[in-house]
Amino acid sequence: MAAARKNAAKAAKAAGTNPYIQRLVQDGQLRDDIREAIDLTRSAYDRLSNGKSPTKALMEDKKLQREMREAATSLRDVGLTLRDGPKRKKRRFGRLLVLTIVGAGLAMALSEGARKKVLDTLFGAEEEFDYTSSTTPSTPPEKVPA
Repeated sequence: MAAARKNAAKAAKAAGTNPYIQRLVQDGQLRDDIREAIDLTRSAYDRLSNGKSPTKALMEDKKLQREMREAATSLRDVGLTLRDGPKRKKRRFGRLLVLTIVGAGLAMALSEGARKKVLDTLFGAEEEFDYTSSTTPSTPPEKVPA
């Protein structure tokens, strides 16, 4: 009994470090794909063992051929998913943000109209005015010849 317990503990530890089992535990979509592949395979097997000879059923039954093809495709997809490893989260928001900032910077640098519009929005429109002096210019004193 102790040996069986030891072997079970060893198997559980190995399963905990196995990346395929970890992936299976963590990825709900993968579990759904496996369930679908099993259902398709079971359906094809039931249709294959309905009383006809397997050779005749495979050659003549179009529905069985379709089910076998779908089951094979589903099993292949599960295998590819397991082999490829976990999917990384897509970072589209970060890329979009960087692209927006770079585009805005280029627009500010290259377009005077855009630059003026942004500055007017941030700091208010410039007031244009004509400067007129309220003092009269004085005439320079004349030099007296000595």
